[in-house]
Amino acid sequence: MNGKRQLHLGAFVMATGNHIAAWRHPAAQADADHNIDHYRELVKTAERGKFDLVFVADSPADLDGDPEVRARVAGAARFEPITLWSALSQVTQRLGFVATASTTYEDPYLMARRFLSLDHISKGRAAWNVVTTAGDVSRNFTVAGHPAHAERYRRAEEFVELVLDLWDSYEDDAFPRDKRSGLYSDQSKVHRVEHRGEFFSVAGPLNVARSPQGRPVVVQAGSSEPGRELAARTAEVVFTAARSLTEGRAFYGDLKSRLRKFNRKPNDLLIMPGLFPIIGGTEAEAHRNYEELQSLVHPKIAWAILKEFYVGLDLSRYSLDDNAPPLPPQSEFQSRHKLVSDLASGGMTFRQLYLALATARGHRTTIGTPEQIADTMSEWFKEGAADGFNIMPPVLPGDLQVFVDEVLPVLRRRGLFRSEYEGATLRENLGLEIPAHRLAARVPDRKDDADSRAAYGMGAS
Repeated sequence: MNGKRQLHLGAFVMATGNHIAAWRHPAAQADADHNIDHYRELVKTAERGKFDLVFVADSPADLDGDPEVRARVAGAARFEPITLWSALSQVTQRLGFVATASTTYEDPYLMARRFLSLDHISKGRAAWNVVTTAGDVSRNFTVAGHPAHAERYRRAEEFVELVLDLWDSYEDDAFPRDKRSGLYSDQSKVHRVEHRGEFFSVAGPLNVARSPQGRPVVVQAGSSEPGRELAARTAEVVFTAARSLTEGRAFYGDLKSRLRKFNRKPNDLLIMPGLFPIIGGTEAEAHRNYEELQSLVHPKIAWAILKEFYVGLDLSRYSLDDNAPPLPPQSEFQSRHKLVSDLASGGMTFRQLYLALATARGHRTTIGTPEQIADTMSEWFKEGAADGFNIMPPVLPGDLQVFVDEVLPVLRRRGLFRSEYEGATLRENLGLEIPAHRLAARVPDRKDDADSRAAYGMGAS
């Protein structure tokens, strides 16, 4: 990048597209959820555009709901993301892969092992999107009910710290594999975790070597107060939703300012808001594309979107053209609830509110020509609201191709986006430092002899 600050870009690839009715669009790949050829095309397009990463949202299980509504929504059945990315890493060379996994419904040891395996399989291009899973899916996991918000975040803090330690079970040079001497591993460079906490008890070490990029990149998407604190402590990339430049700058400034108390620098954390671009050759064409998409939202889906937030309120006495009342308070989905509450308090009708949510679920929607899309991105980047964007193509695969072919050339002419990758790993391309080895740094005076190995529970070689 020659020292010049440039945008970082992720492609958020909901299978048929990010619009809630994308699967009904004539250009959509309707069977995308289980079509590996479709995903292969998407990642090749993203790599052709020199995107930093691709990202899929995920939940460990599907939520219950009105069968008539569920019958009209795509995405209930889909690929497990680490399995998907392991396959697609083999048809790409530089593109990073972000998989979502839950700290509430996963086991830290097994999850750490899967992500670190993906990182080796992809040669250093894996990232973990940390989520606490706001929706109650507990009946699928033999657990005693869905934890409350505060408990989920306490568990998440311990979970993330434990996984980071497990990823450092081995030092970079722990495997000499010396055939002549017969020494395969240097046991003085193998570290047990010996974790005992509120939620987990794990001895370690993990049985996967350290990552080619130090460790997988840690990503987070929550914007609640506990979510911001967790991100400031551990995240390296944050995906967030902000509808206005003012809102984006406020979040950016707040989160960056929190890094100091964790001895972190501003460049240690990249903030990438979601951007839902509806592109046309002219502004009028872009608006026609928008109206076409919105016309595909079935009325059942419209009311289902609204009921998700108006919990406990009888919506049957309203029409879609009535003004939306304030949202009832709730303790779950806190960052998302605030975003929708702010929309509702702005004088929207129910129709305007559901249409705003049907596009990008509260993320920034920008409608216009490639130049106008680039204008928005440039303004947010230069005004301190973003280090990059998580691009949310409305309909796939076509809208990702249009973005790569028509918007990226504009950004490159303005010197805002790369023409070639800077490195081989995701961490290199994001400009993130390789982290110091956490466990080796805790050994006060390690000596490569039997006594020191025994002292740290490693055994003699």
